[in-house]
Amino acid sequence: MGTFRIEGGQQLSGEITPQGAKNEALQILCAVLLSSEKITIHNIPDIIDVNKLIALLEDLGVKIQKRGKGSYTFKADDINLDYLQSDQFKQDGRGLRGSIMLVGPLLGRFGKGYIPKPGGDKIGRRRLDTHFEGFIKLGAKFRYNREEYFYGVEAEKLTGTYMLLDEASVTGTANIVMAAVLAEGTTTIYNAACEPYLQQLCKMLNRMGAKISGVGSNLLIIEGVESLGGTEHTMLPDMIEIGSWIGLAAMTRSELTIKNVSWDDLGQIPNAFQKLGIKLERKDDDIYIPKHENGYEIQNYIDGSILTIADAPWPGLTPDLLSILLVVAIQAKGEVVIHQKMFESRLFFVDKLIDMGAKIILCDPHRATVIGHNFKSTLKSTTMVSPDIRAGISLLIAALSAKGTSTIHNIEQIDRGYEDIDTRLRAIGANIVRV
Repeated sequence: MGTFRIEGGQQLSGEITPQGAKNEALQILCAVLLSSEKITIHNIPDIIDVNKLIALLEDLGVKIQKRGKGSYTFKADDINLDYLQSDQFKQDGRGLRGSIMLVGPLLGRFGKGYIPKPGGDKIGRRRLDTHFEGFIKLGAKFRYNREEYFYGVEAEKLTGTYMLLDEASVTGTANIVMAAVLAEGTTTIYNAACEPYLQQLCKMLNRMGAKISGVGSNLLIIEGVESLGGTEHTMLPDMIEIGSWIGLAAMTRSELTIKNVSWDDLGQIPNAFQKLGIKLERKDDDIYIPKHENGYEIQNYIDGSILTIADAPWPGLTPDLLSILLVVAIQAKGEVVIHQKMFESRLFFVDKLIDMGAKIILCDPHRATVIGHNFKSTLKSTTMVSPDIRAGISLLIAALSAKGTSTIHNIEQIDRGYEDIDTRLRAIGANIVRV
């Protein structure tokens, strides 16, 4: 189990460039299975979850060539479908949440897709019903081996249909879209997810020859085609990492510039931090955060009532940023309720922050009230264990703002989502060591 040792309380400065988007990468990489032709992808983040998926694709028979930092070519012209029934696949697929999105393209192109119950963050239930209900409506037969926790779908042919998703699941929508592009006839998906990474997937598939309309809305219409070709694709910067660096700058009262953020794809993110009183400036496609020497003050609602920040499906605020916004609120002036609607275990890391001196009331598994210090007192250093990716980065931000030396164990959780984070933080002045 890896460990970070952090000497906190130091101001940072300089520029930091966000990595490619993790959540986009997991969709885009699975989509290479839809074509036998060469697909080139740029700006792939070098992180554990993505590298595990690339290794899975290679074991499936995808020919992979690394062209440079973050750039790979993929060619899925000789897929070993027997691997899907192997004990090795059942072991490898279990360690990665994103492996569920292999099922859609395999079902669409080869008529069968299997997956062990995926792993990933321990943040509460993340059900798979939306995925498999969509596949069944396209004509697939579903089977589940309870003893091995092994899911499967099979179909002689998929037929387009109308479906109303029971939730706007991002991975569920991506999976169904990847199956439907090769189905016979027209598929209409209502209550589809529409976040930028899903839009990126649809645009890439259209360049490969798919016929998807309604991209960017919650109503997707897909006219099935017989086959897809190759393409070249560049991934967006990771919006969660961008939010992490905004939070880090505010908590450490540092002057930072975040480069090449793709402002137009950030949605509510800048606004959410501005509600906490954080000043942001748009400079071309960069975010500039000045030193908050005098702190930052939470805005109340116009009637004076306490601010609530809650997650919602896109274009609402992504749930992945609530842990970071909660940490940032610790040193704000004022109070805020953080309402995590989508996952019931994601706020359970706040006990570590309370140990560090934060004033947080955990109301229930979904809501926490934060009473800000306004920098009148600093957080105390401590020893912590990272429970998931986003809680891990939040604890790291807290440690970098705290007085003294903190230790964070189980940093593999952070490495799952953040590329070479200690090296990049040291480049802007952080005192962090990987033990």
